[in-house]
Amino acid sequence: MRVLVRDLKKHVGEEVELLGFLHWRRDLGKVQFLLLRDRSGIVQVVTGGQKLPLPESSLRVRGQVVENPKAPGGLEVQAKEIEILSPALEPTPVEIPKEEWRASPDTLLEYRYVTLRGEKARAPLRVQAALVRGFRRYLDRQDFTEIFTPKVVRAGAEGGSGLFGVDYFEYRAYLAQSPQLYKQIMVGVFERVYEVAPVWRMEEHNTSRHLNEYLSLDVEMGFIGGEEDLMRLEENLLQEMLEEALSSAGNEIRLLEADWPSFPKEIPRLTHAEARRILKEELGYPVGQDLSEEAERLLGQYAKERWGSDWLFITHYPRSLRPFYTYPEDNGTTRSFDLLFRGLEITSGGQRIHRYPDLVESLKAKGMDLEGFKGYLEVFKYGMPPHGGFAIGAERLTQKLLGLPNVRYARAFPRDRHRLTP
Repeated sequence: MRVLVRDLKKHVGEEVELLGFLHWRRDLGKVQFLLLRDRSGIVQVVTGGQKLPLPESSLRVRGQVVENPKAPGGLEVQAKEIEILSPALEPTPVEIPKEEWRASPDTLLEYRYVTLRGEKARAPLRVQAALVRGFRRYLDRQDFTEIFTPKVVRAGAEGGSGLFGVDYFEYRAYLAQSPQLYKQIMVGVFERVYEVAPVWRMEEHNTSRHLNEYLSLDVEMGFIGGEEDLMRLEENLLQEMLEEALSSAGNEIRLLEADWPSFPKEIPRLTHAEARRILKEELGYPVGQDLSEEAERLLGQYAKERWGSDWLFITHYPRSLRPFYTYPEDNGTTRSFDLLFRGLEITSGGQRIHRYPDLVESLKAKGMDLEGFKGYLEVFKYGMPPHGGFAIGAERLTQKLLGLPNVRYARAFPRDRHRLTP
């Protein structure tokens, strides 16, 4: 029966069978050392008199587990038999044990099918999987229902901008930029819903923090008293997500030497107007109506220095800066918020307009075509409750938590302005 590398310490002195990849090899003549890698870790294997295949070949190893303080993990396997299950036919284009961000981003991404086998390359994906698991687990406990919405749509959630067009038989369709309209509709069905799914934004950014396809963690909740209910929900949700990642992907977090954040009892809050005043009067930054990336970075530093918090809510954005469905206040602001983590926006959310006449008026005020939102509008004729939600960008959160130099490293096969393969 197969034994995983992580469980070898339970089998010292016993004969075991291992299955994995040849991570590294060294031939000293009569003795060969190799590192065998499986999904759980790496172990040293000692053998003699056998010609070893190229690295990344898949192997079956049968041998005895012995203690060796000089070996990785303090254990090694003295092989009695090595079977080559599938040999590597040529050297890998990037040397896996040495791929620790030393190659250029383009090289690491071009050969992603190989570089992902490296410990550091795959670690962010394991951490992200744990974050998503914590996301689902917490919301399930809070009586949310997971939903699955269309990804080919007739119109965008925020109008006609930022959409990838596709031919859909005789129609013009688009890749979904958000499940926003559908998750609002589903509030009328289940009250509390969430979705974990990709979204697409046709934005020509080519920076270390932008992707054109990313994983969106969406939440929508009915019968709320205001946007504060949503922010409290997100605080508790994020805390559980971080705890799950640290618990089940702690080895990967330590491998990447991540500066893992503490979580405050309550995330500090600044209104959009207060944030602009602080930027201008206290930080000397000439800020416009919207907050630039640099402005958000400075606000992140401000939150850290003033409250010791890596997290900061910016609330009550002007109506002109928010989508048509955002609930307006009489003073021209909205019941909305963004969450900054270490100076990077990872969440946008707020309360939605829930009355039909107000929603029609908002669409008209934004100059949007009512016909394109007919199916969405219909549900608001039938008693939609006060509701709201938010969305977390999984890759951005992963990038900032782990201190990755590029958000592309937080997605297995990223899609950006110039990348459609692998």
